[in-house]
Amino acid sequence: MSAPLSDIVSFLDEDLRIEEVPDYPGAVNGLQLQGAGEVRLVAVAVDASLPVVRSAVECGAQLLVVHHGMFWDGLRPLTGRRFRRVESLIRNGVALYSAHLPLDAHPELGNCVLLARALGLDVQGRFGEFEGRPIGFWGTPREWEPEALVRRLEAAVGGPVRVLDGGGESLAKVAVLTGGGGSFIEEAARSGMDALVTGEGSHHTFVDAHELGIHVLYGGHYATETFGVKALAAHVAERFDLEWTFLDHPSGL
Repeated sequence: MSAPLSDIVSFLDEDLRIEEVPDYPGAVNGLQLQGAGEVRLVAVAVDASLPVVRSAVECGAQLLVVHHGMFWDGLRPLTGRRFRRVESLIRNGVALYSAHLPLDAHPELGNCVLLARALGLDVQGRFGEFEGRPIGFWGTPREWEPEALVRRLEAAVGGPVRVLDGGGESLAKVAVLTGGGGSFIEEAARSGMDALVTGEGSHHTFVDAHELGIHVLYGGHYATETFGVKALAAHVAERFDLEWTFLDHPSGL
């Protein structure tokens, strides 16, 4: 089976509310590069890196959907590695679509809500605003000890977790904001959260966590943001009766 690229793009734009959700300038959400008119195989990945682009070409995909697109470093000449990414996509007819905060924030397919559910949280509401729009979620845990939350996060991301144990011995409210959410520690504490689960943070967040009395769990930027692209791919594949594949290229960060 195949489907027109234009139909898939329109479906993604509407479902993810690409035009409505604010984002950083380098995100450039939506279709970043035109490709073949018909799509049979959708590949998804966290980053639009050259190894991922090459993997998309090798597996025969006509559409590559990523969380982090090609333009985070701003307007740059298409030379060197930037040219190699674009040239490979164009030469092989692979379209590139990117969804950053619209995918993080999505209430069903988003990284934040899916990680919250993977942790076993009973999701109660939204958390963590960017330009007036909430991105993350918060919920109540079924197990109340911080150690249990650590084990659940390790299982969810498939690897080790860095813990800043600045909080108490029990948990009643846990916020989840994937990726680089360390800057939201103060907001989490101010909102009455006992723990914040995110991907990574700066050095000073160690001091923040202990002074503000909150547990912070870092599961890795990459590892906490694999959930959304997989769910989105399955969603598109079901809607258009297509095949899909996840291109895993972990950064370890």
